[in-house]
Amino acid sequence: MKQLATRLAALAALVVSTHSALASNSPKNIIMIVGDGMGPAYTTAYRMYADNPNTPEVELTVFDRLLVGMASTHPDMDTGYVTDSAAGATALATGFKTYNGAIAVDADKNPVQTVLELAKTQGRKTGIAVTSQINHATPASFGAHNESRHNYDQIADSYFDEKTNGVFTFDVMLGGGWKYFIREDRNLVEQFKAAGYQYVDQLTQLNNVTAGKPLLGLFADSGLPWALDSDDQMRLPTLTKAAVRQLENDQGYFLLIEASQIDWAGHSNDIGSAMAEMHDLALTLEWLEQYVVKNPDTLLVLTADHSTGGLSIGANGNYNWFPEWLKNLKASPAQIATQLITAKDRAVLATDLLGFELTNEEIASINGVKSDKLRPFHKAISKILDNRSKTGWTTSGHTGVDVQVFAKGAGSERFIGHLDNTQIAETIFELLKGKK
Repeated sequence: MKQLATRLAALAALVVSTHSALASNSPKNIIMIVGDGMGPAYTTAYRMYADNPNTPEVELTVFDRLLVGMASTHPDMDTGYVTDSAAGATALATGFKTYNGAIAVDADKNPVQTVLELAKTQGRKTGIAVTSQINHATPASFGAHNESRHNYDQIADSYFDEKTNGVFTFDVMLGGGWKYFIREDRNLVEQFKAAGYQYVDQLTQLNNVTAGKPLLGLFADSGLPWALDSDDQMRLPTLTKAAVRQLENDQGYFLLIEASQIDWAGHSNDIGSAMAEMHDLALTLEWLEQYVVKNPDTLLVLTADHSTGGLSIGANGNYNWFPEWLKNLKASPAQIATQLITAKDRAVLATDLLGFELTNEEIASINGVKSDKLRPFHKAISKILDNRSKTGWTTSGHTGVDVQVFAKGAGSERFIGHLDNTQIAETIFELLKGKK
């Protein structure tokens, strides 16, 4: 008994010693990832989706390896218990609770400093790499200030007009957004090019840019195509690798990455697209996991701003879930729906793109759509996948559940346990300032 107590005391001392040593290890580089809408059900579902059916165990994923804690997500309490992406991202970026729709302003609409802006004032390079438009709620909340997330043109303009310490806030901007940056009233792309930025509008061009030089890359009118529809089946890893190459320098960097369209799939109750977006993020994380091993002065932090859709693994009293029906999709349900609108033989088209033979009941469900609009067809295709996989949804909006926190690298131990989302920002502020 004494021997056990001695061993436990020694172990406790080692943990304290290790924690103290690590706590003083401020990272040179910080890579923060937001899985927009990615509640706990999404990472659990992805584990099952990625499982090898030929082995007796359910294999762990990169999410399981990096999991360190949980975080609460509610916005300013005058708003309520359920956050939107703007208030959620503002909390993660600034440490302030605010109202839904706010972009890096507090509840009184006063601008508040973001972790990315602090990193910029310290001489670090900064960047964003997202699958939404780059002026969408999450990226905007790290490098802009606006009373409404819907002021897209204003936010885009601020990326050029508003400086941090006299210089552009972002060294690298990768994502979608042509229609906000190339407008009749203003061409921000040309202005950035005149200011010394490289500009690319195809993912393949990222291989040919000059390393270390400021970069603007816009690859779609608004958000990028769904992962299932993308010519580059690893679009978020491609954006991430390019951003890291551009940002690496002796002073360090801060990079925000967002897997934006997990949230969009949740809003659409689209399990096929949700799992494809999760896979895109998982591939990104696997690369970053190894990057941190090779660059131990880097901190990797991943969380979600909220959960979307009330995803349920198993539905209608069915004690099982069948992700195999999601693995042969040749296009996103939204793209399948788009093609169904004008298809001469809906059953043949749907069978080909879904990757399985439809039942008579399923054929009847798509033939019964009397509309030339996308939404009814999208709902019909998503419902087929829900029924096949036994997936359930409780809402087309957000939910108030806690989300997971994942971390690796210098300072990662400071994110262990349960946190409020504002504490994630507060901890990053402390790490940037070198505080223990």
